[in-house]
Amino acid sequence: MSELIVVAFDDEATGFDLRTELVKMQKDYLIEMEDAVVVTRSSEDDIKLHQAVNLTASGAVGGGLWGTLIGLLFLNPLLGAGIGAASGAIAGKLTDIGINDDFMRETAKALQPGGSAVFVLVRKMTPDKVLERLKAFNKNGRIIQTSLTNDAEEKLRQAFSGNAPTA
Repeated sequence: MSELIVVAFDDEATGFDLRTELVKMQKDYLIEMEDAVVVTRSSEDDIKLHQAVNLTASGAVGGGLWGTLIGLLFLNPLLGAGIGAASGAIAGKLTDIGINDDFMRETAKALQPGGSAVFVLVRKMTPDKVLERLKAFNKNGRIIQTSLTNDAEEKLRQAFSGNAPTA
């Protein structure tokens, strides 16, 4: 079962820094994430989702490839590529994998303008090593929401508050 963790910051850069560190931890096999999204709120009404994977672009590339192949069968590969790319981009735009976009937008309304939040869907992790690596972000972030157990959530809160987590 995956766990949701939402961490808020007063600036936008720290949110992107945390996502970068989480990706590094994933490469080191300390954490396995299903999704990691940075949400920024630059003004009162401007909430942007910065997905790790751009589904519109990947859909357009995949659709363009398939459209070209189908177009070759009907002797018009350029038309096939154009139609395939357009339909792939539309399909990618309408696809929502991982954390629900509407949930993230609604939760981000609690951010102050100029702030950010990192939404992480964790499949599994090595908690003690992950918490150790998160010390660089202490006193900067605050936990908005998690689906962790109370004990695990408290250790995470302590890591972000700058206090050493208790064993």
